[in-house]
Amino acid sequence: MDARELVACPACGGTLSTAWSCTGCATRFDVADGIPNLRLPADGVTETVRRFYQSAPFPGYPARQSLHTLRARAERNGFARRLDRAIAGNARIADVGCGTGQMCLYLATADRLVVGADLARASLALGAAAAARFGLERVQFVETDLGRPGLQRGAFDLVYSSGVVHHTRDPRASFGKLVELARPGGIIVLGVYNAIARIPTRLRRVVARVSGYRVVPFDPILRDRSHDAERREAWLRDQYGHPEEHRHTIGEVQRWFAEHGVEYLRTYPSVVFEDTFEDLFTRAADDWGLERWLTQIAWMRTLGREGGLFFTIGRKERPTLGRVT
Repeated sequence: MDARELVACPACGGTLSTAWSCTGCATRFDVADGIPNLRLPADGVTETVRRFYQSAPFPGYPARQSLHTLRARAERNGFARRLDRAIAGNARIADVGCGTGQMCLYLATADRLVVGADLARASLALGAAAAARFGLERVQFVETDLGRPGLQRGAFDLVYSSGVVHHTRDPRASFGKLVELARPGGIIVLGVYNAIARIPTRLRRVVARVSGYRVVPFDPILRDRSHDAERREAWLRDQYGHPEEHRHTIGEVQRWFAEHGVEYLRTYPSVVFEDTFEDLFTRAADDWGLERWLTQIAWMRTLGREGGLFFTIGRKERPTLGRVT
């Protein structure tokens, strides 16, 4: 199977030929540098966000970076390492809102097929160039919008989306679009800002805006990047100048999962005290409401350091057959 078999016409959902034309409605899509443009006209918020990322794609790829060094760096991240180990070697993966595609390249091992989808062609171009340089042929980058994605519904074993849904006009509806892409029994990994863990960043943002971004107090990431102007500017833009942002509690995201037929498995970091799990795709031992709230308050100190992003993991439920009487 080729990764392009996992993409689809965003207008009618039809399959696409090798010439990137729809076999259903006959729409033909442009392609440049191996990246098809499957993006349809979108609402104003989506276009604003697209222009925001198009103007400053980040992170980039160092000129001398190899696939080995990219994977070695990712392995130092506990979440990325656990995610890679939990995914089957022949999985079909969609990374929705992939940016420059570094997670796509990290997960593209064994016989996996990976499709990286994003609004910003400038970001996709960096990912596609790196994939070609590293000799990764089972990765396909696609320019498309989550509102009407150019991806096959029900085709993916894993749908991964980090830092995307909370930048859409209607995060709950956007999550529903992600669910449609997963096969029954497939895994969904969703990364969004936590409403409580995000409080420190919101307070810093008030000071930053009042001072014209000359003063951003108590931001450890900016301090770490003080000698790297490009990385510092990217963090400032993303955390303090984004045109559209929402924040969500664990309970709210759990309700999204229930409403869309997704079995809740766990969060990362875990909300279960002293949880020593290794497999991200196993169900957490319990789900105690008070524990969730205490954890989110504690996240102000831990996750608040890097913006308050957390992950929720679930499994799309299989349809049940009606009983014959």
